[in-house]
Amino acid sequence: MPQTQQTKRSIGWMGLHRGHKARPLEWLVEKFIFLVSLSAIVMVFLIFVFVLREALPVFLGKANSSSVQPVIAPDQMGKLSPEKLREYLGLTKQEFAAKDRETLQLLMELKVESAAEAPTDKDAKVNTTDWRYLLLPYQWSGYTKPEYIWQPISQVPKYNIIPLLVGSLKVTLVSLLFAVPLALGAAIYVSQLAKPRWKEIIKPTIELLSGIPSVVLGFFALIVMASFLQSVFGYESRLNSFVAGVALGLAIIPVVFSIAEDAMTSVPQSYVQAALALGSTRWQAAWQIVLPAAIPGVFAAVVLGFGRAVGETMIVLMASGNASIMSWNVFDSTRTITTTIAAELAEAVFGGHHYGILFMIGTLLFVITFMSNLAGGLVMQRLKGRLEGKK
Repeated sequence: MPQTQQTKRSIGWMGLHRGHKARPLEWLVEKFIFLVSLSAIVMVFLIFVFVLREALPVFLGKANSSSVQPVIAPDQMGKLSPEKLREYLGLTKQEFAAKDRETLQLLMELKVESAAEAPTDKDAKVNTTDWRYLLLPYQWSGYTKPEYIWQPISQVPKYNIIPLLVGSLKVTLVSLLFAVPLALGAAIYVSQLAKPRWKEIIKPTIELLSGIPSVVLGFFALIVMASFLQSVFGYESRLNSFVAGVALGLAIIPVVFSIAEDAMTSVPQSYVQAALALGSTRWQAAWQIVLPAAIPGVFAAVVLGFGRAVGETMIVLMASGNASIMSWNVFDSTRTITTTIAAELAEAVFGGHHYGILFMIGTLLFVITFMSNLAGGLVMQRLKGRLEGKK
């Protein structure tokens, strides 16, 4: 018996060896495809590392946005170590090494002059990049109660991210509530009820909607849809979460429809035929037999639609009103994480606290998308296990 196993291994190794020698081109193509796949994974990882590196000072609490900071007199420069002097002046190691003593002293004098012109407001001493001010309400000067405020351009920058998270959640939920019923209804009709001729027309038409640029949908929502919906519902703000969510729903309908329709089409026809033989109508068979059998694929479609909605930028930027208002009312203007990054990153000072905050919320967006996809995958596996009779 051991000799037989050893002979099989030898024959298998010789077959692989002969295949490698006999088909070198196929072997090279196989290795090339493997490297391309591996490079895609590495690129995603490197992008995350780059974003996290820029956001790390905020996560670790090393960023400081307070306008009033301790000032060191220029004549005390000789008492500071080079490292402390570099940190005090906010220079990189390369910048610090390139400057002579006179330049460093001049920079310290500028620090003193800037401190003399600093605002006298009590909030000027607050480090608004601290997590307490990023997540919790705070009663700023001129306000009668604690508020969640995102206002990065001011004498005292305010970086509370809760309005951005609420805005992202509102727009995403509105888009899913609008898109998922329409997409699933279309998927049920096309896969189970439509005649072949209509199926050949409807399915490509819906899938072609995914080819419409998001800027075109955003422009349509800004010019046409916003005015129409305001006249119908009578709300005050013309651009708001509702308009942005409906426009975003038009963008995710093709994604949800395509995956859900494929999942329902893959359900064995024997299920439908058995239901029809027992007296069910085609609608009853589609709703009570096909849809439950295809629920893992349908759930995957909804999860992918959620990821598409969370990550969309241009539609929301043009149709949401782009105002960071802390409100759960879908008819109020709002601002999402993606639109904040797109609108403010070009204006943020490289390496500054505003720059780091934007990368921090970008990291949070990456984590939210990853965790939602991970949770969706786990739930989908459990649904498949139940359908297959596994515990």
